[in-house]
Amino acid sequence: MSDIFSEVDEEVRRERFKQIWDKYSLLIIAVAVLIVAGIGGWRGYEYWVAQKAFVAGAAFENAATLSEQGKHAEAQAAFDKVAGEAPKGYAVLARFRAAGELAQVKPEEAVKAYDALAADGSLGATWQDLAALRAGLLMVDTASFADVRKRLEPLTEPTRTFRHTARELLALSAWRERDLAGARRYVDMLAADSETPPGARTRMDALSALLAADGKS
Repeated sequence: MSDIFSEVDEEVRRERFKQIWDKYSLLIIAVAVLIVAGIGGWRGYEYWVAQKAFVAGAAFENAATLSEQGKHAEAQAAFDKVAGEAPKGYAVLARFRAAGELAQVKPEEAVKAYDALAADGSLGATWQDLAALRAGLLMVDTASFADVRKRLEPLTEPTRTFRHTARELLALSAWRERDLAGARRYVDMLAADSETPPGARTRMDALSALLAADGKS
């Protein structure tokens, strides 16, 4: 008897499956096609991204080679091209490298390029701070303390990644203009920061000695 009931149950299941298939077969087929198409599309997208990254990497390496050969104008143009065409990672690096190449021949124009990077909120705080720091490095020996401070003062806050270098540059810029109080402020900030690197402390000790000597003269 159990065999008979099993056969009946099996027949009922087949009939229910047939009813479902007759009613929803087109939908089931459409969903299956969409799944397969989606997987194929994703694989295609991954391949496209990989190929684009490969091309960008090769172009970046070519630009870097031009830089190593001292062909700064050509390297800048090559990095600018990468920045305009490559995925975001390579594009950001290329923008920084292009500004660096410009710094070799036209420092004032390079400062503007770094200022543009520093103002680009899409890069994130760390990259923006790095751009501002690069601009400050180019300006510290020639620009006024006020101009250097405008770019670097925000970077001196305790939570900023490049605060130690920013404080050093500001101290040097202030000292160059004989603003001893301004220079002392940043030297003291470095001295009070437990995370100040040893090299920075050594340089600031030297500057502190110069400030003390200048204060007595």
